[in-house]
Amino acid sequence: MNARILGSRRLRSNHLQITFAVAGRVLTQLRRDHRTLAMLLVLPCLLISLLWWMFEGTDGSGRAFDRSGPAVLAMFPFIVMFLVTSVTTLRERSSGTLERLLAMPMGKLDFLGGYALAFGAVAAVQSALAVSVSIGLLGLHVEGPVWLLTLVAVTDAVLGTALGLFVSAFAQTEFQAVQFMPAVVIPQILLCGLFVPRDLLPDVLGAVSDLLPLSYAVDAMQHLTRSSSTGEVWQDLAVVAGFALAGLALGAATLRRRTA
Repeated sequence: MNARILGSRRLRSNHLQITFAVAGRVLTQLRRDHRTLAMLLVLPCLLISLLWWMFEGTDGSGRAFDRSGPAVLAMFPFIVMFLVTSVTTLRERSSGTLERLLAMPMGKLDFLGGYALAFGAVAAVQSALAVSVSIGLLGLHVEGPVWLLTLVAVTDAVLGTALGLFVSAFAQTEFQAVQFMPAVVIPQILLCGLFVPRDLLPDVLGAVSDLLPLSYAVDAMQHLTRSSSTGEVWQDLAVVAGFALAGLALGAATLRRRTA
């Protein structure tokens, strides 16, 4: 019995070591790829600043940015992480790197867990920068805890990572990976409440919006900018985290060693 427990602990330890090794490898690659790193960390801040500048020219009070800023703060990290993760994972598979890695004593969950851990760390930095710029420089009004706003942004970015890992299994080229945006990302942008409040959507579109994870991330962001209560925020955050975990599980189930 003790030998079985000891073996189980060693197996879990080996899986953790492999996961951290994969994460370290991804972070090393990102550190050397300055353009991708700039896209991950700088681009969301620039896009949010551009949106603020647009509203500043039409509404000197800044209220328009307070209405749209929370949705954009949830949307841009999600989009950027989805694009970078899907293209990077596909590149690993098409170059044969994934096949060589999986030929080692490493499971698909170890590979995806390492990627999720690495991009999750990048997402944390990205979200902290975006929140800092939005609140500190652009004057976004926040009623709730700033740390919880940052946590929502991080979870949303991890969701983009998980969905990017998932859809990369169905693409054969990097161009095809980008083509998944109209099917996976754009409907969520249209129905998340950025353009039309979700409670004003037609019944069918409202029902579809309730099934899309970005809607809950935007709801959490908007609630934090309007109220100091956090009960509803934790519920929305749990839904987003659940979708992220489901995306990782589906990614493990559909991950292929190489592009056909």
